[in-house]
Amino acid sequence: MLNDAYSDVIRRRLEVPLSEGPDKVTTLEEAVRRLVKPGSVLHLGTAHARANVHVRELVRQWWRKSPAFTIATVGLGSPWTALIHGGLVKRIITTFLGEGYPFPVPSPLISKAVLEGRLEVQNWSMLTFPLRLLAGAMGVPFLPTRSLLGSTMEEDNTRQGDFQAADDPFGAEGRIGYARALVPDVSLLHGWAADRAGNTVLAPPMNENLYGAMAARHGAVVTVEKIVSSEFIRRHAPLVKLPGQYVAAVVEAPLGAHPGGMYGMNIPELEGYAEDLDWILEMRKAFRKAETAEAWIKEWMLDIPTQTHYLAKLGYAKIMEVKGRADTDAWVSELESLSDRLPAGANYNPTEMMVVAAARLLAEKVRAHGYKAFLAGVGNSNLAAWLAAYQLKQAGVDIELMAEAGMVGYLPRPGEPFVFSFRNFPSSKMLTDIFHVMGIFMGGRQNQCLGSLAAGQIDKHGNINSTIIPGVTYITGSGGANDITSSAREVVVTLSQGRHRFVDKVPYITGPGRRVRAVVSDYGVYEKADEHGELVLTGVFAGKPEAAAVRAAKETCGWELRVAPALRRFDPPAPDELALIRLFDPRRYFLGAD
Repeated sequence: MLNDAYSDVIRRRLEVPLSEGPDKVTTLEEAVRRLVKPGSVLHLGTAHARANVHVRELVRQWWRKSPAFTIATVGLGSPWTALIHGGLVKRIITTFLGEGYPFPVPSPLISKAVLEGRLEVQNWSMLTFPLRLLAGAMGVPFLPTRSLLGSTMEEDNTRQGDFQAADDPFGAEGRIGYARALVPDVSLLHGWAADRAGNTVLAPPMNENLYGAMAARHGAVVTVEKIVSSEFIRRHAPLVKLPGQYVAAVVEAPLGAHPGGMYGMNIPELEGYAEDLDWILEMRKAFRKAETAEAWIKEWMLDIPTQTHYLAKLGYAKIMEVKGRADTDAWVSELESLSDRLPAGANYNPTEMMVVAAARLLAEKVRAHGYKAFLAGVGNSNLAAWLAAYQLKQAGVDIELMAEAGMVGYLPRPGEPFVFSFRNFPSSKMLTDIFHVMGIFMGGRQNQCLGSLAAGQIDKHGNINSTIIPGVTYITGSGGANDITSSAREVVVTLSQGRHRFVDKVPYITGPGRRVRAVVSDYGVYEKADEHGELVLTGVFAGKPEAAAVRAAKETCGWELRVAPALRRFDPPAPDELALIRLFDPRRYFLGAD
């Protein structure tokens, strides 16, 4: 039996306290006022929740004051567009600018600011942006990458001093890129829970992870759904992704990610909620024009002083709705409500034919080359990969779907075609981050990944542009497209055809065409023999005489199109093919009018 002296020491000195560490709990208003200064480089975190409550506070404190912030973030769209419209931002370092969920489109207000020179954009890819933050967190000057090489981003970022390319210093064949470390002043992020010292629980998928917070000079301002005890933090230590030493301030802000969502973790004390679809669509509509954006910003940001007031304005019914939509099987009842939108019969439109043909081509390439994974972009390229995966799985072929934000082995649920939909998280076999998916599983030594991409434009050599058409529009940026064209084994592009999309030479190379081996449009299938080749029409669709199909393809192509001697003919969609893609996209975001 332990003697009394030792028992006394254990009781007095070794007891695990309920709460410990410095008390960093404050209000968001005070934290932003204390830590955010004019000219700051602000990192807006997306791991995986978006820092929406922070953006509302930034707008309230700095509206029309021209603080000349530099914003560093994986992607920016509404409601964060308010930062640009209100004159808070001079420069953005990002991979995506535009509206995202539930379907991506350019933002008119952002495009106007870029074209008028009011907003400077430094474009990066989905992998190279967080690589810069990781380098900053590690305290090293740069990290290597194969992404960006051969793109316009390589040229632009080299000119700005943030990227270099050189021969492999260890003698391997080919060039390697070096992405310069990025060190923000302050990181703003939203998590699930934190104790008063800032030890923060976050749930995967982690997207860019927490390296922006770990790199920030003045630390992170962390808002959370709930402030908890240190005892709670210890119980859930595997989910603590940010230690308190990197946190400057902690704020409790329930529903702080709204109108985005928070994926639940089966922890009773923490209740998940989904994206607020209807609210987001109304907000996006408001941000199409300056005057309606002004009214929306006043109503939902400037006139609402705190998160408590924000929740009161949302109302009980809306809060219960988004929490209900977070249920794993919520898609079942939602799909029932959309059943009258599902077309009946075997008639199909050109877009549906395009998606089905792309899926068949993807499946053929998997069978021919033994690929083990799809990494899909957005829109119809995503629907094609989803359909191909289900068809291959039914046939017993081992294939997995991955999404760049950190989803591996997921099975897409019906009702919502957005690639990062929270609905697909529960069906994933692994939830991780960009570094695993893009850097290793897709781009690493043993990758067997086939890319399926969309684009704004494509040229005859397969170079894609999803960034900017100078003097016309800012599209959206690379996202993961450059990383996929840089590292996937090969790439299939799915893109509606027209002379403004199929161009002789893209004005901006978002992704080099070296690995793009096929393009599927609503007019036919185009392939090239090798990485230096030119896209040639090799297939047409049933329903139109071959001569007429060839003539239509040539008339809607921006280069002198060559035609293969013998054309393949793609049969109409089978009933199951049509049913699956229509179930994935019942609102017809991508499939269009039936």
